[in-house]
Amino acid sequence: MRVVILCSSPYSETGCAVTARLAQLGHVPIGALTLRSWDRKTLLRKFGQWGLRDSLQYAATKLSPGKATIQKQIRNPYLESALRHGDGVFRSVREVARTYKFPVVTCREQNSPRAVAQLKQWSPDLAIFTGGNILRDEALKVPRLGILNAHLALLPEIRGMSSPEWSLLCGVPLGITIHFMDNGVDTGPILLRREFLADGCESLADLRNKMIAEGIELIAEAVAGLDCGTISAVPQADREKDRQFFVMHEQLKAMATRRLRNGRLNPVGDRCGGSGGSNG
Repeated sequence: MRVVILCSSPYSETGCAVTARLAQLGHVPIGALTLRSWDRKTLLRKFGQWGLRDSLQYAATKLSPGKATIQKQIRNPYLESALRHGDGVFRSVREVARTYKFPVVTCREQNSPRAVAQLKQWSPDLAIFTGGNILRDEALKVPRLGILNAHLALLPEIRGMSSPEWSLLCGVPLGITIHFMDNGVDTGPILLRREFLADGCESLADLRNKMIAEGIELIAEAVAGLDCGTISAVPQADREKDRQFFVMHEQLKAMATRRLRNGRLNPVGDRCGGSGGSNG
């Protein structure tokens, strides 16, 4: 199967881990299409998520690891097994590409004519989205099967942003959904849908890191299933129903954290009906 990776940056840790994990399992990509290392929107998003100090520390370990231990070179510790390579770790998609011999192409925008032309040149059966722009029809239609995404919540219950947090707050079981992308927000056909156990998670950051790692394994499972024809996508029954959520406010995140720590992961009779708006 001809697989392409779509990344928000060559140094995206999640994108790197997805790429390396697929290659380890024999699904070596035919190419990776990534935004520039210093893409403005990506940097602003990371600064917002991590803060300036942690963002700069992350950049330093990726660009110049020096004497930093392997553990310090990895922001998400649950990705270590996927990123391990020899005596070190893969720090970028380009390092994975050099090892497994496939090209990495940088673009300003994943929907641009140049990016779409590159995708068409590769003629992939499947693409894996690990971050970047909101994809438009021109890009979505290129891969023969479609573009896969790992959503950190059960679909269709929780769509949009801050999905683990909204799952906690709304009393929806935590879960991960592997689905094909379409021109809606998390509305595409579903390949895999699994509940997730939050045992031992004391913070939302730890929960999200564990879910990202599990999502990568589910992506690999979906790719293998599509490759051998043992899995097929199922349309979301209520695709048109508005269940899209905004980025969660910090006060609500504090409430979600308390529920995580107190084990209130599925409180009875405490479900949100959804919140319309943009996914940011």
